[in-house]
Amino acid sequence: MNGLAALCRRHQSVLLVLFLLQIQSLGLDIDSRPTADVCATHTISPGPKGDDGVKGDLGDEGKHGKVGRSGPKGIKGQLGDAGDQGNIGKTGPIGKKGDKGEKGLLGVPGEKGKAGTVCDCGRYRKVVGQLDISVARLKTSMKFVKNVIAGIRETEEKFYYLVQEEKSYRESLTHCRIRGGMLAMPKDAAANTLIADYVAQSGFFRVFIGVNDLEREGQYVFTDHTPLQNYSNWGEGEPSDPHGHEDCVEMLSSGRWNDTECQRTMYFICEFVKKKK
Repeated sequence: MNGLAALCRRHQSVLLVLFLLQIQSLGLDIDSRPTADVCATHTISPGPKGDDGVKGDLGDEGKHGKVGRSGPKGIKGQLGDAGDQGNIGKTGPIGKKGDKGEKGLLGVPGEKGKAGTVCDCGRYRKVVGQLDISVARLKTSMKFVKNVIAGIRETEEKFYYLVQEEKSYRESLTHCRIRGGMLAMPKDAAANTLIADYVAQSGFFRVFIGVNDLEREGQYVFTDHTPLQNYSNWGEGEPSDPHGHEDCVEMLSSGRWNDTECQRTMYFICEFVKKKK
């Protein structure tokens, strides 16, 4: 308070002068107010800055403020040194077949070739075809010869060969004819006995022989169409064909004949006429 009073006194003269000037400008009587009231009622200007006070205690922690805006993007860092190369991985599966590529451009035409020779292809094809047939027959004949070497019977006029392949009667006829022979025709007792011994010694029970009644039921003939007038060797009660299905003939190992069905399959005997010297 003492400082305030002293300040008032120091500035009293200045304030009085300012106040009087204000009164004069407004046309008021300057004697109606005491000088002491001027300092009391006028606004007091702040004094000089005082000494710093003692630092107060630390206040409570304030609330967290709002998250600020993202800062600008930082400068890109420098590229680090390359690491060691990793191990090579396993080979992956083969991919699917790709699409067909576009057709390429035509190449440069080649030079004209030399004129070829005229080929009589039809004639050559015929020759080649005949050679194939001949080779096939030769192979069959070689097989037949090998089998013949294993065993054969003969008389003064004929050779007899037992074919150890099961075939029907008609297949047996064809087999013998292709090889230049016929299905065996025992036209006398000597030939019949020879064939029967051949069958028995080979360990078989029955074989086809060249006798049948295919052309006329009940009238048996040899495969060369000669009738059975001079010789036959039927078994007891044979031939017997009540149903008309047994049109071919088999010889048993005993030498007796028996009529049988032609579609049955069994071994058979081929005969070959000896060529005269």
